Amino acid sequence: MKTFRGFTDSETFTELPDAFFHQLLSQIEDAAELKVTLFLMWHVQHMEGSYRALREADFEPRDLGLSKDELHAGLEKAVKRGSILKAEHTKEAYYFLNSPRGRAAANAFLHGDEKAVSLTAMPLERPNIFRLYEENIGPLTPLIADALKDAEETYSGDWVAEAVGLAVKNNKRSWRYCEAILKRWKEDGRAEKQDRRDAEKDRDKYIKGEYADYIEH
Repeated sequence: MKTFRGFTDSETFTELPDAFFHQLLSQIEDAAELKVTLFLMWHVQHMEGSYRALREADFEPRDLGLSKDELHAGLEKAVKRGSILKAEHTKEAYYFLNSPRGRAAANAFLHGDEKAVSLTAMPLERPNIFRLYEENIGPLTPLIADALKDAEETYSGDWVAEAVGLAVKNNKRSWRYCEAILKRWKEDGRAEKQDRRDAEKDRDKYIKGEYADYIEH
């Protein structure tokens, strides 16, 4: 068994409805059904817009510790139980959480509402910066997603990636720490200083290197 090191003080949290603990948890016996239900609950909270749903291909078998067959069976059990809704339109099948918002969205999608279809059918591929954050810092929330987008525009993706790397190296896994690094770099003129250091390295390469004898000081 792979051991878990524990949660950190920079964790974000996903809200779960009380009915999940009071009703569903005692009824679900299949691990695959439980995993896909929790995954959908987590994922829809971190999506934008009114129409939040996943295709079967959007569930990640490796992250869930399931095979494709187990994943499919888990989804079918959740749909049969009623915790997850399955809606199909023009050969596209999506899974919605059985909540007031999910029921409304599933009904709109089922009846071909153009807005629902266009928004729901958008690919769920996220920018690299989002994956970088989730893999190294923690779960993505709407507020963090907005902050990452702003940071990428303000500082560039390379800067954000380096800041995340430093946060991991220093065991300070929080966006607040990354943001502080970025602000300091900007205030200190990191780009200009880096350009000067590179120029000095190039100069020293010739003045102190193998071509030094040919350079007039």
